[in-house]
Amino acid sequence: SYFGDKSSCVENANTLNLTSSSSVRGLNSSCIGKAPLSSGRSGCRNHTPLMGYSVASSSSVSAHTVASVIVAVVEGRGLARGEVGMASIDLKNPEIILSQFADNTTYAKVITKLKILTPLEIIMSNTACDAGNTTKLFSLITEHFKNVTFTTVQRKYFNETKGLEYIEQLCASEFSTIFMEVQSKYYCLAAAAALLKYVEFIQNAVYAPKSLKVRFQGSEKTAMIDSSSAQNLELVINNRDSRNGHTLLGVLNYTKTPGGSRRLRSNILEPLVDAETINTRLDCVQELLQDEELFFGLQAVISKFLDTEQLLSVLVQIPKQDTVKTAESKITNLIYLKHTLELVEPLKAALRSCNAQLLKAYYNSLEDTRFGIILEKITTVINDDTRYTKGCLSMRTQKCYAVKPNINEFLDIARRTYTEIVDDIAGMITQLAEKYSLPMKTSFSSARGFFIQMNADCSTLPNGQLPPEFTKITKIKNTYSFTSADLIKMNERCQESLREIYHMTYLIVCKLLNEIYEHIHCLYKLSDIVSMLDMLLSFAHACTLSDYVRPEFTDTLAIKEGWHPILEKIAIEKPVSNNTYLTEGNNFVIITGPNMSGKSTYLKQIALCQIMAQIGSYVPAEYCSFRIAEQIFTRIGMDDDIETNASTFMKEMKEVTYIIQNANDKSLIIIDELGRGTSAEEGIGICYAACEYLLNLKAFTLFATHFLELCHIDALYPNVENYHFEVQHVRSSAGNKERIAYTYTLSKGYTEEKNYGLKAAEVSSLPSSIILDAKEITNHIAKQILHRQKSTPEMMKQRAAYQLAMRLVQTARNSQLDPDSLRVYLKALKKKYEVSCPTPEKNDEQE
Repeated sequence: SYFGDKSSCVENANTLNLTSSSSVRGLNSSCIGKAPLSSGRSGCRNHTPLMGYSVASSSSVSAHTVASVIVAVVEGRGLARGEVGMASIDLKNPEIILSQFADNTTYAKVITKLKILTPLEIIMSNTACDAGNTTKLFSLITEHFKNVTFTTVQRKYFNETKGLEYIEQLCASEFSTIFMEVQSKYYCLAAAAALLKYVEFIQNAVYAPKSLKVRFQGSEKTAMIDSSSAQNLELVINNRDSRNGHTLLGVLNYTKTPGGSRRLRSNILEPLVDAETINTRLDCVQELLQDEELFFGLQAVISKFLDTEQLLSVLVQIPKQDTVKTAESKITNLIYLKHTLELVEPLKAALRSCNAQLLKAYYNSLEDTRFGIILEKITTVINDDTRYTKGCLSMRTQKCYAVKPNINEFLDIARRTYTEIVDDIAGMITQLAEKYSLPMKTSFSSARGFFIQMNADCSTLPNGQLPPEFTKITKIKNTYSFTSADLIKMNERCQESLREIYHMTYLIVCKLLNEIYEHIHCLYKLSDIVSMLDMLLSFAHACTLSDYVRPEFTDTLAIKEGWHPILEKIAIEKPVSNNTYLTEGNNFVIITGPNMSGKSTYLKQIALCQIMAQIGSYVPAEYCSFRIAEQIFTRIGMDDDIETNASTFMKEMKEVTYIIQNANDKSLIIIDELGRGTSAEEGIGICYAACEYLLNLKAFTLFATHFLELCHIDALYPNVENYHFEVQHVRSSAGNKERIAYTYTLSKGYTEEKNYGLKAAEVSSLPSSIILDAKEITNHIAKQILHRQKSTPEMMKQRAAYQLAMRLVQTARNSQLDPDSLRVYLKALKKKYEVSCPTPEKNDEQE
């Protein structure tokens, strides 16, 4: 913990009746017995990361991946079942996020929100998991989060009145509009009460009054991507290797600060749905791309910021006990705070001449006088040249001499003593080097303190050994590290005087922090600005490495020459680009083509481009226009799931059920293969029925299939379009064997390829006798199957009229053509209609 020994919590054990199981799997091991904290918790929290960290430097962006979020979840009872309240706080970021929403029986929203938060620990009420009476929500959460610590707290701590009191007491005045939002949201207030009580308890510290940022987050302002879609699309984790950067996050992540990286991740998982907000972001990215000076100037300043959110988190906590560790941590963080505030002016200077609306707003926010006030207060007490440095000894020196001289004379005396001891150590080592004629030098590490280091070959030492007065000898290659009894004593004296210095400095720092607290809210604004600028710079950086284009937002999904952003990173050559076109009138696309022709890649590419556009990034295409999707669903892959005892087919059915239950007119639905886990007839039947259901929605659906029978649905429904991936047949020069060459190019109509599964089998090492047999049987079955359904002239006429009507509606809505161009376009439409509309003479000829 930040604040001294965890054992000190035990005295409070009776105040909170807590139980925890490292992962409540079923109820046998779960939370029925109320274990006392001292015994019950020690075993299950051993995987909790230590929280005695100081703020990480900006280079260690990977540090943010360690889970540090604690979430409290509570559900209404009786008639209010399905109404869920959540409160979460990140131990590295002093911001409480409250949310309350109605969920259906699948609890998709709760699970999705929790997956995005990646919690370290989930707190629920003990009534949710009483023996034999567990709630469905509890069972679902434990099933989805097997490696997360579960703690149950008595129901009485989920108290909405107490929650509102806590928020009134702790919420910084700047965020006080939250009261209006949450006053009647009883469940999230109840969750907040239990969460804050618990966090104070485990951290052994309280938050300073009026110091936290509190915000309410409904589920309306962001698009919903369920966790299996996020996994299928490899948004933040690569499915083959979780350490691999071949994900959408990996493609876009050029952030320089941990806060920027966290923000990018949460944006990818929850894209925006408000076109205006997205366009303000795109304006910034555009300006950063056009103004090189602004881009490099901003990047240089942003990369110097430390983890501002984590810094804030440590600053606003008041420890219940003072220990040397606490003192050192507070002093370090005050130095970090000074370092951060000194960057405000350079950041303003970098933003001074910008034009984008959002960048101007950020510049105005940085005009806040409180940044100057805090810095001024710090510089009255802290030396001007005290700053954040790398290396433990130089940082230790910075902490010792942080406070200006003549503020506390005892501190000045202690510092003189410390300096003398350090000088004595250096002198003693020099004497030892002379005495033994060896090239010794003074070294320091935070674990050993001062020790002696020496580069020497073994042969140069008398008898090949160091003199006997040296102890704790380690040797790596030709470098010896060792110490002596005198040096150990000197180190102890040094530590003793350091403790004195830290204690006195800490008292001065605490007094200073108390004066600063009232102004601290401006730092929330700063951390918000820094993380957002970092993310926008990252988008601009990604654009410079590839030819991305700015997306437009209309009621049409149109991508000209788009390609797959992750594949581009992996492939040696640029991937083949393809067009996409969906409108309200043609909102259902069926894609066919042989195995390995590029169907899955193409489908994922569309979803990834949609997400990139909705987070404010440029998109890999020559031109693109999107309709904002409120939900993105995918059904990809053919895996069974042993853990949940689901066969391939059952898994497919579950995923499709989920889509059908939750999709609306503003969804983007991507289905790659359906009904493959059962017989062909049933598979086609299920596909057909699912397609007919989805056709009635105005959602944009892309459906890849090997069932060619499905392609004929376009004869019945004019809003269906068929596309296929072309392949070419190449004869090998060696013999008469034919092989397939993939073009990865999308064309209109369905695939004319027959028996491409057999062709793929030929390439594999399957014996030729089996392949010949298979061909014979296939031909026999093909003859028995009925002839394909032919379109009647009446159907063709209706379809042509439908297509014309849709084009006219779209032109009326979106056209920006001048009258002459419009006339030309309309004539072309008329001609197209006449061509595709069968005339009586044609029919006679056909007959």
